[in-house]
Amino acid sequence: MKTEDFLRHELSRREFLGYSARNAAGVAVGVVGLGAGLEAATKATASERVRLGVIGVRNRGRVLAEGFARLAAADVVAVCDVDADVLSAACDGVEQAQGRPPRPLRDFRRMLDDPSIDAVAIATPDHWHAQMAVLACQAGKDVYVEAPVSHTIREGDEMLAAAQRHERVVQTGLQQRSGEHFRSAVEIVRSGRLGDVRLARAWTVHRRKSVAVSQAGRTPPAIDYDLWLGPAAARSFDPGRFHYNWRWFWEYGSGELGNWGVHMLDVARWGLGVEWPVRVASAGGGYVYRDQETPDAQIVSYVFDSGTSKRDAIRGSGDGPTIVWEHRLWSQHAPDGRSAGAAFYGQRGTLIVDRGGWKIYDADEPLAGSGSSRLEPHLVDFVEAVKTRGRPAADLPTGLASSGLAHLGNISHRLRREVVFDPAAMDFGADADANALLEPPVRRAWDQRS
Repeated sequence: MKTEDFLRHELSRREFLGYSARNAAGVAVGVVGLGAGLEAATKATASERVRLGVIGVRNRGRVLAEGFARLAAADVVAVCDVDADVLSAACDGVEQAQGRPPRPLRDFRRMLDDPSIDAVAIATPDHWHAQMAVLACQAGKDVYVEAPVSHTIREGDEMLAAAQRHERVVQTGLQQRSGEHFRSAVEIVRSGRLGDVRLARAWTVHRRKSVAVSQAGRTPPAIDYDLWLGPAAARSFDPGRFHYNWRWFWEYGSGELGNWGVHMLDVARWGLGVEWPVRVASAGGGYVYRDQETPDAQIVSYVFDSGTSKRDAIRGSGDGPTIVWEHRLWSQHAPDGRSAGAAFYGQRGTLIVDRGGWKIYDADEPLAGSGSSRLEPHLVDFVEAVKTRGRPAADLPTGLASSGLAHLGNISHRLRREVVFDPAAMDFGADADANALLEPPVRRAWDQRS
């Protein structure tokens, strides 16, 4: 079936109900060993290579395309972008990395129609992630999708349903899951060395550029802006909402929570061994950068089920683990001198980890660990999972739960109040205003729901 047929085919909403991140263990089975994967990646013959396409190659996508191209076990055979200038530069970069040029495509549907392509990597703006992932699964492709893996929580049901139904491997771009020093830090937190750890903090603090005030105008000839908008509402081209700056507008992005937040919150969630919170409260706003919709400073607290009485926890009387998130985009004075990191607090010590390593403070036996590679092992892990049909290091339920923290924090921010979430039902109960933000409006041409 051609991809255009997928777009015309209306999928019943009832097919998607009942799929939550807590019952999705069937997305992929087995465990891929990192060491074995690295060895295999250096010994693959041409017939064993995974043939990949990469969608969205201006920024992160170009990094992924060139990273995959450097692996002996992979061939990047096609790259796609709606901006012809970006596409040309990405093709040059991939050719330098692997010695062979990829096929340039302007429309991702041509990539999905190619039966010779085994897998696709999606690095588009957030509002496209779920739609493309579902279509790729329907087309028989395995998927690597950048975080946040969805733009809303409800989209996750559709992604899980498609991955399960079509037996696809899905890796999410939470590359810390493949970093040895992050793994060792999490093992220490869970070992009891720090005592009982029930409080974690994650953050990013740095100076970003203000969004340039712009006026909607004529679309540059090199850009297919209607395809870039895709499921989002039709509007005139606005450079202030386009390259990179799309992150700061709710139609396309998830703010800093969906940019850096999802990565550091994933580490905090991983260390505490928690999934979905039951209470979420956000504070903050646009204090300096007033031309963007998402907050330039934000603090979010997440309280998880205590593990005793689910009813008590949801009503707010539980004393489960807590994660606190903080970001400031106009400051450089970061906690513990680290611009982005996660901290775990126990009565016998505190462990702080970032991409440069980890260190234990206030303990009888201070310890430290050096940083490790993350991206290459993560890409190798995905390629090996595609070949073996094993479970990748950051599978889809993992990506959806950590992306869900970003979405829940933003829902609380947009409503200007605490929200109470039911992880079993994956909704806010009788809170109609909060439930309305679980699912985005989708342009009719791209709406697969009935």
